[in-house]
Amino acid sequence: MTEVTHLKARRRGRTRWFVAGAVLVVVLGTSSVVILTRVSSATPVKEATPPSVETAEVVKTDLSEEEEADGTLGYGDEETVQGRKPGTITSLPAAGATITRCKAVYGVDAKPVPLFYGTLPFYRDLATGADDGADVKQLEENLKACGFGGFGTPDKKFTSATAAALKKWQKSLGLEQTGAFGQGDVVLAAGEVRVSAVSAKPGSPAQGEVLKTTGTVRSVQVKLDAAKQGLAQQGAKASVTINGKTSQGTVTDVGRTAVEGKDAAGQDDGKPKITVAVRLDDPAAGGTLDSAPATVRFTKDVHSGVLAVPVGALLALAEGGYAVEVDENGRRRLIGVQTGLFSGGKVEVTGAGLTAGMRVVTTS
Repeated sequence: MTEVTHLKARRRGRTRWFVAGAVLVVVLGTSSVVILTRVSSATPVKEATPPSVETAEVVKTDLSEEEEADGTLGYGDEETVQGRKPGTITSLPAAGATITRCKAVYGVDAKPVPLFYGTLPFYRDLATGADDGADVKQLEENLKACGFGGFGTPDKKFTSATAAALKKWQKSLGLEQTGAFGQGDVVLAAGEVRVSAVSAKPGSPAQGEVLKTTGTVRSVQVKLDAAKQGLAQQGAKASVTINGKTSQGTVTDVGRTAVEGKDAAGQDDGKPKITVAVRLDDPAAGGTLDSAPATVRFTKDVHSGVLAVPVGALLALAEGGYAVEVDENGRRRLIGVQTGLFSGGKVEVTGAGLTAGMRVVTTS
């Protein structure tokens, strides 16, 4: 689009002033005031210095289009720990405690039930003569991590060396040294856990719900419309705003199962949702709260190396389209522009003669 030389509508405050001593005619437009004068040929006309205005530089930058979604800062979904060992609960951790591998999760009959890492549930008791299996390898991996080896590289075979390592482990815990492993002897989790709630009480039966755990790293859980799943890519960056402060986060998990979404009243809103987890790059950005509402912005599109101006620099033309008013050391002229991506208060623009470094009049 070529330079625009005439506007039917002008931005409020962008006026030209002429000073004289004759009759004043005031013309009121939609959003501007123009003051004209009628003077005799003998009266000199002097153009006053244009009033000062706010300007901004035309910059060459990268702009990104974003989509917002509501989320909640927390430690993720809770997992229930079910006691599988017969007896009586004699000790429990405090809510908020972090428990790592080999450490006691709770106590039964004054004996600890420690944490092992793994994803395959211990579905059988293990002892000499047990069939080979991945659960044997998982047991040996944990025994070795706790300092009880002697069986070589963990594998699927339960050998006498495995039994010997088990006896040493049992002795360290004050347990009967049987060399056999029971399904309820440990609590199994994928990694270290945080105790989110304690369900049982000392003296209650050990077989049943004991406590609830979460992960130990806070993240933001977002209920995203399933139709917008493509916005969230594992490993991609996203901006997160918590308590008015914005920081960067990384998408760590994108749900693959959609569930019915809920509105503010807790009713189904008819829009299936997936859960997306976003980890804060700086854990301190979440403050000290265990839980807080958050806003997550996912990047939809990126335009690199484009010219951009503040949105407030755009002038809507009466005949359609937009222009910007270039300020060149107090002299102003209009350049017609085409707009592209809007992002963060800026807008992508292109126009004949418009270059980076120019200054344009703006309202913001």
